[in-house]
Amino acid sequence: MSHPIIIQGGMGVAVSGWPLARAVSQEGQLGVVSGTLLSVVFARRLQQGDPGGHLQRALAHFPLREMAERVRKTWFVAGGKPAGQPFKTVPMPALDSPPALIELTVVANFAEVFLAKEGHAGVIGLNLLEKIQLPTLPSLFGAMLAGVDYVLMGAGIPRAIPGVLDQFARGEPAELALDVAGAAAPARMTFDPGAFCKGAAPVLKRPRFLAIVSSATLATTLARKSTGRVDGFVVEGELAGGHNASPRGPLQLNAAGEPVYGPRDVPDLEKIRELGLPFWIAGAQATPTALARARRLGAAGVQVGTAFAFCEESGITPALKGRALALSLAGRAAVYTDPLASPTGFPFKILQLTSTLSNPARYAGRTRVCDLGYLRKAYTKPDGTLGYRCAGEPVENFVRKGGARADTLGRKCLCNGLLATVGLGQLQDGHPETALVTAGNDVAALPRYLGDCRTYSAADVIRSLLQPDFIAPDLEATVLAQT
Repeated sequence: MSHPIIIQGGMGVAVSGWPLARAVSQEGQLGVVSGTLLSVVFARRLQQGDPGGHLQRALAHFPLREMAERVRKTWFVAGGKPAGQPFKTVPMPALDSPPALIELTVVANFAEVFLAKEGHAGVIGLNLLEKIQLPTLPSLFGAMLAGVDYVLMGAGIPRAIPGVLDQFARGEPAELALDVAGAAAPARMTFDPGAFCKGAAPVLKRPRFLAIVSSATLATTLARKSTGRVDGFVVEGELAGGHNASPRGPLQLNAAGEPVYGPRDVPDLEKIRELGLPFWIAGAQATPTALARARRLGAAGVQVGTAFAFCEESGITPALKGRALALSLAGRAAVYTDPLASPTGFPFKILQLTSTLSNPARYAGRTRVCDLGYLRKAYTKPDGTLGYRCAGEPVENFVRKGGARADTLGRKCLCNGLLATVGLGQLQDGHPETALVTAGNDVAALPRYLGDCRTYSAADVIRSLLQPDFIAPDLEATVLAQT
């Protein structure tokens, strides 16, 4: 199987949902679904009545029929819940997550990949974050049950994931380490396909694994020391949306308060190429010129996120897309690289929209709540048991759990904010959660896809990139110098 030239980024929470990934895949490129908070997304869409019946159609193809029916009965609301009623709460992930949450996670990932792959022969990927550890094993298994073709993972060092894919493909149990603050050793997370299926574990296709990296050093480490085969890399620069790698060395901020990146942060593409694995360049690469340059430098192609994030098929609400496009058309679209917003500690890019949590007044007016828990970190309690805390939760709760008050400053609840961005925000005290929109620097260039229209499609983005006479790679060594 040849690799695609364009990878559609696995963005946010349900921004890269199955409709977008399917549209990209049908154009012959790699469509990617975001696996972040997918169990919550699935449960809330069922509570909205499953418009179009798509999720129930996917449930009808899930191989464990009784389990699929349990999930449907638990979460589906015929006709949708009343507008003024909060969503039913999904349990928070933990080392000992309840069986119902594990089932929901497997089913949700299966359904997302199944719907993305339905009715065509294109390839589909699943994007996960290394920083969100607890749901990783059931997420991977669910996606593999649906025949996912690629797994992409960043926001950390996903050295153990290739081995997990190998084990699941053979129907074997797998385990991952869970980082625990204050513990001498990590805890162990396990998933046994045979026990989950209550019988013989299925033999599954092993998807290709692409690690998302920001340096040649990390790429080299993963290529040589991972537990299984790494099939390639997405090399992401600081212009990309979502989480960015932190700058090398002591953190320095510019006058606006953003991290300062320097020459040490530019990935050495020649060293990455020497590893002999395909790679794609990401971060403001959505032009034919950028794609042609990437190919000349030895890349298989580019990963594009922001351009797809605001197309018709993405999960961002039409109202937020419209505001972003209007700002871009007016030359006023701005992205802020916030060093504090994400509880992960990584810089996080936020599109500046007054109606969202990018507005300081909106952020200050939100009551802190942690009711989803996907960015919680495990720690050891005084009695030796595990606890969980998030720097975005209520400050006093975080401090009571042993966290430093300073670590809560400026932190935003990405879980709730990103769900609100796709129309799945929870009601808190009768008021809907406020959206938080992430985008890369390329948001300023969105008008290039509009032409005379007010919106554009995923196919428009791909056509704009794949213009004639630019794809042939030029691998001359003279063009490998970093610029």
